[in-house]
Amino acid sequence: MLSRTGAARSLPYAVALAWVAYFAVLQWSVVRFKVAIVVTLTLATLALAAWLWRRPAVPAATQRSISLALLGSALVTAYVPLFSYLSPGGRRWALGAFIVGAVVCAVLVQRPGAATGPLTLGAAVTAYLVGSVIAIVNDPAPRIDVWVTLQQASDGLARGQNMYAMTWTGSPGIKDAFTYLPWTAVLLAPGRWLAGDVRWALVFWTLVAAAGMLALGRGTLAGRRALWAAGPLVALLLLAPGTLTQVDQAWTEPLLLAGILWWAVLVRRGHPWWAVVPLALACASKQHLALLLPILLVWRPFGWKRSVATGALTGVLIAPWFLAGPSDFVHDTVSLLVTFHPIKFANTLYLLALNEFGVTLPFALTGLVVFGTLAAVMWTVWRRQPDLPELLRWLALMLLVANLVNKQAFYNQFWLVGALVAASLATRSSTSSARNSGKTVSAT
Repeated sequence: MLSRTGAARSLPYAVALAWVAYFAVLQWSVVRFKVAIVVTLTLATLALAAWLWRRPAVPAATQRSISLALLGSALVTAYVPLFSYLSPGGRRWALGAFIVGAVVCAVLVQRPGAATGPLTLGAAVTAYLVGSVIAIVNDPAPRIDVWVTLQQASDGLARGQNMYAMTWTGSPGIKDAFTYLPWTAVLLAPGRWLAGDVRWALVFWTLVAAAGMLALGRGTLAGRRALWAAGPLVALLLLAPGTLTQVDQAWTEPLLLAGILWWAVLVRRGHPWWAVVPLALACASKQHLALLLPILLVWRPFGWKRSVATGALTGVLIAPWFLAGPSDFVHDTVSLLVTFHPIKFANTLYLLALNEFGVTLPFALTGLVVFGTLAAVMWTVWRRQPDLPELLRWLALMLLVANLVNKQAFYNQFWLVGALVAASLATRSSTSSARNSGKTVSAT
């Protein structure tokens, strides 16, 4: 058996391999259902829960473990089936940008030095931007209802229309509902207004989230040492397998990640009341982030007053659309989603029961699992009062369980979970950064 020291030293490599396996099945999951995918996601959920429960020391992530994860990401991107609407040529060039970027970053991480962090970060951002630009230009009108509704909701905002009373033209899916909360449209509309496509705004918010990760990694460090601390982990997120599909399909989770991470930055810097603003904007963009507020309510550095204030500000932000048409708003954002038919390529336990055994699990069972997990996480956070990195992992676990038992959860929802885990490791890098050597990218 491994000694405690040996197990601690192997943890960064275990996390790196888990990262690659997790994103490999996520890339493979669009648009297909496979029992193996559900099993892998279930094992990932159990592994994250065990990691949090046992609370092992999180040792410095070595350059080798980060390099291994980046190389694994490049291989997965190259060889695992990936869904997109790009032309063969556009797909080849876009994937090439992500693959080459990941390999270059893996090589740079292996050569620690004063300039390594900035160079790694620069290579990752460049590769992400090149791949994203190719995706948006090569596929100017993806055949997915998400993109259609976001585009036309943005146009409606410019005309002063209520998006919840609009009907979408040319949508291949939902035609008469805006299923997001309103600030998804508000925050993405400038991409449509200024450049013709909401996906440009999603690229912007992805970079805002990356900047938040970098700020979390900075801690007490400044300048190049801060970039070295978090830069490789930012690269790992920007070049994760499946990124091309996420950009192409206009999936909105980067917007949520940006809000959560800048909440964390402001809390960490001693401005918890200001942190209410980005968190409320995120909560006013998508419904399931409401699951996180009860957890933050029992975490003393944020506390119940600021959690209640976040809920109140969220209510104020969505009130104009609710008041403009209460029945339309409730139909689009609540009742339609509750009664919506299961999409059979969602890789969740709900769909496993339906696809493999013909059993439709009762909605009450899903609620029992989700709210039972929420109660357990709240109790644990209240008792332990974990540091910010561990708290981010608890938030990730809560969302992961909710995804796994839902009847609709896809790459983008699971991506947000992986992003929060990566952010937690970037945050961890600055808690004892003064003890780091140039050969590590995160600290105990």
